[in-house]
Amino acid sequence: MKLRCAVLDDFQSVATTVADWSPVADSVDVVTFPQHFGTEDELAAALDGFDIVVTLRERVAFPASLFARLPALRLLIASGMRNSVIDHAAAERHGVTVCGTASSSTPPVEHTWALLLGLARGVVAEATALREGGPWQSTLGADLHGSRLGLLGLGKIGSRVAQVGLAFGMEVTAWSQNLTEERAEEVGVGLAASKEELLASSDFVSIHLALGERTRGLLGAAELGLMRPTGYLVNTSRAAIVDQDALLAALRAGTIAGAGVDVFDIEPLPADHPMRTAPRLLATPHLGYVSRGNYRTYYGQAVEDIVAFLAGSPVRRLG
Repeated sequence: MKLRCAVLDDFQSVATTVADWSPVADSVDVVTFPQHFGTEDELAAALDGFDIVVTLRERVAFPASLFARLPALRLLIASGMRNSVIDHAAAERHGVTVCGTASSSTPPVEHTWALLLGLARGVVAEATALREGGPWQSTLGADLHGSRLGLLGLGKIGSRVAQVGLAFGMEVTAWSQNLTEERAEEVGVGLAASKEELLASSDFVSIHLALGERTRGLLGAAELGLMRPTGYLVNTSRAAIVDQDALLAALRAGTIAGAGVDVFDIEPLPADHPMRTAPRLLATPHLGYVSRGNYRTYYGQAVEDIVAFLAGSPVRRLG
């Protein structure tokens, strides 16, 4: 009898076409779910009887209570090599092997710039007006050349965002709690004296930090209040780094020029969520990692994970 494999959150219905699943075709039946299951009850019902589950990034939590409701589950594969919403100890207690895949930092770098450029040049407002017979030009674009880009975080993604900023002729500075002057010089950017100094002096602020106890709520009302009224904030990292109520208040009051946001406190975003109608906001549905190349890696390596697991030698184990 074949094993059953569920692929969650296949919103574009491409999981089985961007990668070659033929190596497991004789031993595994693959079922994809293009819809998101918002509750544990819905998820437990949908995954009942599945031996293998492939989950996308950190959108779906796998707590101990869910593992207890999935007695058939033996292999859980998460895209990426870090997943904070899987209870790894519970997985081990229930005999579930957890594996990951590689993930490229290129797509989030590119998407950061899609948001930043879209904000700076009013692309959405102008394109919408052109299509709908609105005014011919209504916005005044912000110049990148000669402006200051402040980066919160200068890791793998932040440093590549910095390189693009430098290519645009921007002055780039960075800050994080552990960032050293040597690291900043290595990337070719300035080291801000403090988070507050970076926020107050930047025309564009982009967040590239991992979510943790030290970064959760890092930007609240006081910090956003330091930004220039002509300044823009971009967040392609994690929603919880920014106080969402404070961000909404700043956008509504116009104390910042705008924000580009790709991550939210609830995903998918409910239809009545205030972020859907906030002014001065360019929002996208967590597209930072969504590219053909990344998906080819995610699902191609998920197949490799399954093959290795069935051979008794799991690879890329997490936990």
